[in-house]
Amino acid sequence: MFPVSVAIITKNEENNIEDALRSVADADEIVVVDANSSDRTVEICGKYTDKIFQHEWQGFAIQKQMAVDHTRGPWVLILDADERVPPELKKEVTDVLADTDCSGFYVPRKNHFLGKWIRHSGWWPDHTLRLFRKERGHLEPREVHESVTVQGPVGYLRHPLTHYTYWSLTDFIKRMENYSTLAAKEIRKSAGHAGIFSLTVKPCATFLKMYVLRLGILDGKRGLILAILYSYYTFLKYAKTWEKEI
Repeated sequence: MFPVSVAIITKNEENNIEDALRSVADADEIVVVDANSSDRTVEICGKYTDKIFQHEWQGFAIQKQMAVDHTRGPWVLILDADERVPPELKKEVTDVLADTDCSGFYVPRKNHFLGKWIRHSGWWPDHTLRLFRKERGHLEPREVHESVTVQGPVGYLRHPLTHYTYWSLTDFIKRMENYSTLAAKEIRKSAGHAGIFSLTVKPCATFLKMYVLRLGILDGKRGLILAILYSYYTFLKYAKTWEKEI
């Protein structure tokens, strides 16, 4: 058995969710919080767990915290529908949890863009805190780019999650529209604002950081496309922040 409670949130993920669930089918427990999917997501999840809870969408952090709250095991692994847990990572987790004083662990991710693993551009190793003791961790209440905060020491695992994100440019652009709106809300909540510097220099800096400093140039055309898209995303979130200020 994979000695963790897996927490997953879903909304119309019929194209992704089965592979994610199959990769953790031997977990002690799988908990799914679904935001009233209109496709076959819930039906597919029912093949792997009976712990499926329906909640209207309230944001990434809140939905994930709901999933964590429904778990019963001492250790929780948060998994997205487009992620997979390879056997090597499961073995490492099993071995580490047998004897550890840590409250949580950062897990590297192999992020794929348009069907290929991106080795540079700031996308690798992309450590993210996903594995933690339930009693010592919680989701930060952010609009976007939600993260787990734990009380106590944290460690780093070696073997990565596999993340199949953005299968097409259309997919990226659709999500960018949503994420930029959420990011603008987060900027306003933190009393931030959008001046000329934010609208001009920051997008350019994003491109240079990804494509030059983080060696996105070595990722070929995908690296170039990613740097351009993320610079536009930076512009868009500040433009939307400015729009609310006028």
